[in-house]
Amino acid sequence: MLKYIISTCFVFITFIVVGQETEEPKKVNNNEVVAKTETTNETLPFKKKYGLRVGIDISKPILSLMKNNFTGFEIVGDYRIKRDLYIAAEIGAAEQDTRRDTYQFTTKGSYIAAGINYNFFKNWLEMDNEIYMGMRYGFSSFSQTVNYYTVFQKGTEINGTSDSYFEPKKVEIPRDYNDLTAHWIAIVFGMKVETLKNLYLGFSVQINSLLTSTQPQGFENLNIPGFNKVYSTGNGIGFNYTLSYRIPLYKK
Repeated sequence: MLKYIISTCFVFITFIVVGQETEEPKKVNNNEVVAKTETTNETLPFKKKYGLRVGIDISKPILSLMKNNFTGFEIVGDYRIKRDLYIAAEIGAAEQDTRRDTYQFTTKGSYIAAGINYNFFKNWLEMDNEIYMGMRYGFSSFSQTVNYYTVFQKGTEINGTSDSYFEPKKVEIPRDYNDLTAHWIAIVFGMKVETLKNLYLGFSVQINSLLTSTQPQGFENLNIPGFNKVYSTGNGIGFNYTLSYRIPLYKK
């Protein structure tokens, strides 16, 4: 009987020791805790590329070649600060000639817009594409030149009656309005696709809302560089097609 009890205790102690070896955490390397399990789920970490991405808006040189009333260029850039968050900016210059039935004017100046982009696209492993939304604060310094305008003056009587009409008169004395400025905010929707390693094609649409601008005396700012056409609501819309390259500084 005593022999049977001793054998049973020995088997019980053996199970306890084996259980402790397989389940109890083990401290190694400066108290780092490593748990031993029969099955482990291993994940391979993938590091995202961080760096400065710079490029150009390829649509503006094309428009400059196709249209004789527009000349412009734009440099774009962004910098990744978190996995899906970027600091972004656009810097450019434009000159555009606008013609209407009763007037013609030329707008010339430079602009800068800066803000952030947030990427909503969930990439697979090595993919690095974007579908993003962002915000911008924009500033432009420009000039307006009214090349000609039409005034309507009272004409002579018709057939000896008192009825009169207003005849147009074209005035071709240019008027220059310099040192004009404008401020606006914009919501941006866009996408970027990595076509080759670190080389990206992109497209974006900007919905602009004018905050304030310097209004010339006797003339309105109907076009602002970077803001584009100013509608009666004080809003505007713009777009760009970009080709950019990321300078990979480090991975994280």
